[in-house]
Amino acid sequence: MKLISSAERNRLFEQFAQDAFHLELRDDYSVPDEDGPYASWLRGESVDNSYMEPWLRMVRRVTDEGKTVRRVRVVTEPHTPYIQWEHATTQINEAAGEAVRWLPRRDLPGHLDLPMEGNDWWLFDGRLLAVGHFDETGRVLGSELIDAPELVSECTLVRDLLWELATPHSEYKH
Repeated sequence: MKLISSAERNRLFEQFAQDAFHLELRDDYSVPDEDGPYASWLRGESVDNSYMEPWLRMVRRVTDEGKTVRRVRVVTEPHTPYIQWEHATTQINEAAGEAVRWLPRRDLPGHLDLPMEGNDWWLFDGRLLAVGHFDETGRVLGSELIDAPELVSECTLVRDLLWELATPHSEYKH
């Protein structure tokens, strides 16, 4: 399996036409750029969110072009400290134009088998998947690109189902 880097995956945002959707399924992420800000937040210190600026700039640009960037976060309740931090910073993502919804893991439909072996994925325009792979410590290894119609179709159905079930950030009480 060939994996692309996060930077290569982010270049896909230059190519999509209408919708980029991210399904997040982990209760903790070990993203090197976030280590310092997250540790500061855990200590109750003010957090410099400038590390997010490249992402936010890109999201603002594509959403200003009329495209959508959406994500559903499937989370365990009570939340891990990392998810609490994500929740506390989500308004920054939304101010840039992202739409974020939350779905407690217990509310996943019982009949639903999550595609892509339960890995997170980005779905671009219902035609291309970038499936995240992680090591045992939670660090991102890279993304696998998949355009197989049957897998893309399965993920499109899951996207639509979970988007409808999930609660918009502004309404989600944890």
